[in-house]
Amino acid sequence: MTPPVSEQITQRSASNLALAFIMLPKAKRAGMSALYAFCREVDDVADEESVPLAERRARLAQWRTDIRTACDGGGPQFPVNRELQPFIVTHRLPFALFDELLRGVEMDLDVTRYETWDELEQYCYRVASVVGLLSIEIFGHTSPACHDYAVHLGKALQLTNILRDVGNDAARGRIYLPLAELKRHEVTEAEILGGEFTPRFRKLAQATAHRARHHYDRARATLPPEDRKAMVAAELMGAVYWRLLRKLEESDFPVLAPTPTKLHKLQKLALILRTWYRSATGALAPNYGV
Repeated sequence: MTPPVSEQITQRSASNLALAFIMLPKAKRAGMSALYAFCREVDDVADEESVPLAERRARLAQWRTDIRTACDGGGPQFPVNRELQPFIVTHRLPFALFDELLRGVEMDLDVTRYETWDELEQYCYRVASVVGLLSIEIFGHTSPACHDYAVHLGKALQLTNILRDVGNDAARGRIYLPLAELKRHEVTEAEILGGEFTPRFRKLAQATAHRARHHYDRARATLPPEDRKAMVAAELMGAVYWRLLRKLEESDFPVLAPTPTKLHKLQKLALILRTWYRSATGALAPNYGV
């Protein structure tokens, strides 16, 4: 039997996000696979630089129309949205969040520089925190405070990604680190685009890591105890990306290389087992932000 399209996309991705689904019961795993597949598909549309910009913009407009149809109870055309629709209904996922996510994806069509942390964090909110806000509905949270947790954890994960991918993004002419922060540390755009590691860049990377750490700490502080068990997959994501951030710090930020730093499979397996054990035993302390 051929697996659902969403499951095929998730399996092919082999991403850290998809890795966390192993912690979920079958129904929630299917819902998260469908949500992840939607995110993967629209992100791939924006990132396909061989396709003319106008065509990518038109395709994202089609995705917006189709997911609105799914949210409104109509018949969506895209297979991923058809598979996502039952979970939209069951968990009352609002179109407004999908629209905000698409706004974030569309930013990558037009924006290659961010002036301030506030501008960058708006991007992080749209492409990562919004995914967290949708995810906690599928996970099954009970406390409204879980929304703050999702926002902070999403920003922490995205800032970790941005730091890891500085060199990879520079190869595509992109610099996500805020220009005001570059100026404060006397790092030039040309140095980043040229992959030039300096003591000044080290301080810039440290400042970015500090910013990410702040959001890990806030996520740790704002997750309501009554929702900790339901958020086990999100907590695994936090643990994996936290370990990645620590690896970047410990290895003196080798982030200007075109190949991003990754965790080894054994490191990920250890984090899965540790997170599962903590969940099973009711341990309250997360595996990140310490």
